[in-house]
Amino acid sequence: MWRKWRKKEKKNKQSTLKQSNQEQEPLYNNITDNENQLRSIYENCSDVIVHPFTIGGKHQAILLYIDGLSNTEEIDDSVLSPLMKATDSDQEQQVDTLIKNTVAVADTNEATTFSDCVQAVSAGKPVVLADNSSTGFSLGLSKWEKRSVESPDAEKVIRGPREGFVETLTVNTSMLRRKIRSPKLKMQSMEIGHYTKTSVSIAYVEGLVDKTLIEEVTNRLNRIDVDGVLESGVIEEFIEDDPSSPFPQTLATERPDTVTANLLEGRVSILVDGTPFSLVVPTTLYSLLQSNEDYYRRYIMATATRWLRYLFLVMSLLFPALYVAVLTYHQEMIPTSLLISMAASREQVPFPALVEVLIMEITFEALREAGVRLPKQVGSAVSIVGALVIGEAAVSAGIVSAPMVIVVAITGIASFTIPRYSVAFTIRMLRFPMIFLSGTLGLLGIMLGIIIIIVHLATLRSFGVPYLSPMAPMHFSEIKDVLVRSPWWKLNKRPRLTGKYDKYRQSSGQKPGPIRGKE
Repeated sequence: MWRKWRKKEKKNKQSTLKQSNQEQEPLYNNITDNENQLRSIYENCSDVIVHPFTIGGKHQAILLYIDGLSNTEEIDDSVLSPLMKATDSDQEQQVDTLIKNTVAVADTNEATTFSDCVQAVSAGKPVVLADNSSTGFSLGLSKWEKRSVESPDAEKVIRGPREGFVETLTVNTSMLRRKIRSPKLKMQSMEIGHYTKTSVSIAYVEGLVDKTLIEEVTNRLNRIDVDGVLESGVIEEFIEDDPSSPFPQTLATERPDTVTANLLEGRVSILVDGTPFSLVVPTTLYSLLQSNEDYYRRYIMATATRWLRYLFLVMSLLFPALYVAVLTYHQEMIPTSLLISMAASREQVPFPALVEVLIMEITFEALREAGVRLPKQVGSAVSIVGALVIGEAAVSAGIVSAPMVIVVAITGIASFTIPRYSVAFTIRMLRFPMIFLSGTLGLLGIMLGIIIIIVHLATLRSFGVPYLSPMAPMHFSEIKDVLVRSPWWKLNKRPRLTGKYDKYRQSSGQKPGPIRGKE
């Protein structure tokens, strides 16, 4: 059986190699040979149309396109009709020149190999091949169904632009061009994936970004050798500095204003065709904890929101662990009246605090995951009502205590204050080892867990930039955009590690106030 499998695998590889060699061959002068070769490449592909026709009643030609990816109305009006109606004076020209001068399509490129034809057709661009010519022409007449621009679901907007990226790369790049109307905005394109040939664009602002960063991003993308890329998450795992870290090392966003703000700080964005999520590198922990709305509302409210966010981040990570540690090993830290009340509520509970919190946390995470997977109208009801019903039933049955339900509920609410889902999920997963450490070593275990996390974060890098920057290493001039959100007229400089080539983003001395006339 093993030999049969190996023989079948060898045969498949030979077939794939043979087809690949066919695609690399140059086009023939004979239109019949070209047609036969293309039909061989696209064997058993019913959606691939090979349409023979005659240019001006004299030159034999074929039109190759994929039904559903090309604009058939434009093909009829701008390609077939003018070529078939070519006059006698037109036919005196060379067939290549005749096609160039007759076809009314701006985006026209030459194709000299079968591989060029396959790539063009796969991108929705029909290809015209004529007899006595070894050069074909791909025409920019692609058209397919695409989603309209809508507000992003993963990043809710209270104040700010209500538009998000879509799955079409050209639409996403145009949205960036509309926000940064400067030729300094550069976009480099490449294809990744043997079969999917996924288009990927690297966007950056020339003069603000470090050239070595662009080179590093390009090199990491070029070394990706996979069958296909269906989402930016595939690329994210290939370009991370430390793939074993639970913390995200790229900023994934579907908001054009977020990408624009990062480009203006000297970062690089990676846009992938087929997904609304773009990647921004490098990133830091504090960038992942910030929301775009921090910069759209008044700085006093934005600062208060950041402090609240940092507080609930710590609570989401440590609150259940602290409860288990104090209740198991350090009861003297609890006031006597509260300790008596908690002891009374736990009188009928048969499990220790560690098992009790694990039961509730796992149940809560299961309900939250179920709410995400269910339809939108049902998901929120299942997650909220399910948590209330199960929590009340568990307390009534004596499986868990009432204080434990309160602790888990507050912890769950705290995790929702983190703006990035990837960071929130990481904190939720780290909560369980912290609970185990607190249940075995008490407060000493919690301190051990905190030290391990901080050491890991201090050694983590995102494309060479320290993950805890600008707090570690400390840069006092940048703290005004980390612990607080200073007013816009004080944010004169770009981040030191990403915008060092043009560190000033605005003029100084723009503090608002009444303009007094000369006395």
